[in-house]
Amino acid sequence: MPYHRGDTSAQADKLSGIVEESDLYEGFAPHVETSEIKTLDFYTIPKQTGKEPALRSFTEIQQLLQQGKKRDVKNILRENSWPINSPIRSQLWPLLCGQHLTKQHMLDGFYWEMVHQVFGTTELSEKPIMLPAFVDAIHCLPYHLTSTGRAVADRIVNVLGYDCPDITYSPVLYPITSILLHFMSEEEAYICLAGLVASKEKVFINQTKLQHEVTWKTVMQIAKKHTKSAVSYFQRICPGQKLERVFMDWCWWILAGLPFQHLVRIMDCFFHEGIKVLYRVALVILNLFHKECQSNNEWSPDNIKNDIGNALIKFCKKIPVSPAKLLHAAFSIRGLSTQYISRISIKTEMLLKSRSVLNSSSKQLIKSRSSDNLPTSQSQVNIQMMSHTLTIREHFGLPGTTNFIKTWTDRQFLFTLWSWLPVRITMYQPKLLYTTEEHGCSLTTFYVRVEQHEPTLLMIKTCNNEVFGAYCSSRWFERNVKDDKGQRQAYFGTGETFLFSLYPERAKYPWVGIEGDKDLGHSSELFMAADSKMITIGGGEGQAIWMDENIRFGKTDGCKTFNNPPLCPSGDFEIRVLEVYGFVGS
Repeated sequence: MPYHRGDTSAQADKLSGIVEESDLYEGFAPHVETSEIKTLDFYTIPKQTGKEPALRSFTEIQQLLQQGKKRDVKNILRENSWPINSPIRSQLWPLLCGQHLTKQHMLDGFYWEMVHQVFGTTELSEKPIMLPAFVDAIHCLPYHLTSTGRAVADRIVNVLGYDCPDITYSPVLYPITSILLHFMSEEEAYICLAGLVASKEKVFINQTKLQHEVTWKTVMQIAKKHTKSAVSYFQRICPGQKLERVFMDWCWWILAGLPFQHLVRIMDCFFHEGIKVLYRVALVILNLFHKECQSNNEWSPDNIKNDIGNALIKFCKKIPVSPAKLLHAAFSIRGLSTQYISRISIKTEMLLKSRSVLNSSSKQLIKSRSSDNLPTSQSQVNIQMMSHTLTIREHFGLPGTTNFIKTWTDRQFLFTLWSWLPVRITMYQPKLLYTTEEHGCSLTTFYVRVEQHEPTLLMIKTCNNEVFGAYCSSRWFERNVKDDKGQRQAYFGTGETFLFSLYPERAKYPWVGIEGDKDLGHSSELFMAADSKMITIGGGEGQAIWMDENIRFGKTDGCKTFNNPPLCPSGDFEIRVLEVYGFVGS
């Protein structure tokens, strides 16, 4: 029968320190082998002196989240070292993961209906079941789950794979499933995972090989800057071993190396803040390992030079700091903002996906890729019927001769556009969200129809027949998002945003930041801005695209964000039609 945990809120709210030894395992689910869980000597919390603040309760955190005080919650999660057996996690973790849930997964009984669809019964099979292809069999870490708990974990990842067919490679998904199951029921663990996988605002779990590669390369780039001496040391003692090989296994330093007590405290923060928590922990591990290598013969160059990656995992298993000190060091790293991490990640992803497109010597690759993953034939017909921007007719003729019309078809422009889009977006079908021809010339209507979609393709045809636009990587709703200080951000978006011109010139203008590792300053990151009076794309010594509230007049200048020329010769333009496309399923 499905296991459901009883209400432990009162118990969790009263908990303010280490409980008695006899109650050591009261916070775990029944499918956990509690006899294997050991506390570490340095983790033992000293007796209360009366000066230490009590650990915060679930109710307090819940109220703060309801009030939208996510920053306060972040600080509490970082500072409160709840003991490993605390019953607070049975409610806290579902609450944190629930921030990212969709309505579908919140329906009562949804999970068990899915189980029945996949397996034909809700009874747990006694026979092993085949795991999805996205699981890495080598890293199906059960931690302290019983054989029943492992079977439950197997079933959860199978159902998630069935429900989320876009997951093609996710080696960390199974270990995180196992960790969740230590503190909650099967259904609760599934709902938590569904929230993490569905999250749009933050990254929690990589779901493709591309994302996996982007992640470890991002860690490597960050490490070269923030743990420079450690990286230089490892490169020096083993010049024949590629640094990439070490960082490819970075997540296993944490998930397969660290003691369970450390892992649980990291997850307290991870479920709220996302993968950046793991980035920070990885940097601390590198620094600690580097120090140990210089003072401990066990980690001497001769002992580790042949396999630094494996040595790192072994080091983590007996890491010489407590979970509290590990997290304190991780969150004390300066200059590692979410924006900085996002910039490195996006830059890495774009370089991996678009190297052939951005390389001027790879024209043949561009040509061959333009026909890959094109919209379906029906979608192309639909666009041709609806679009007023993708068809251009030119009149040609000489005095005394018969004029003729040359038509540039939507298909020609569509091939060009598709070759410029991020690869993952070409797998979805375009959908016309807004057009001035049908929905009128109103910025308010534009927002109503477009603002919740991500990404969007904005296309303008001027009264002079120029056609240009922008691929906008973020939702237009983000114009309303406030920062930690309660202020609206003037600009938003990411480096995946780009400008393009289709007629009379065909050109793509990507973000300047993907061309190198230099910090180009604030003016190079002015991607999107909007309010009730205007829309802007690109900034810094000019605005690449600006449109007024009536979507009638606009202007275009060169800007630092995209290093583009004006997208039409005159600079000022009158809009004949504006169209905005979304992508079904993105």
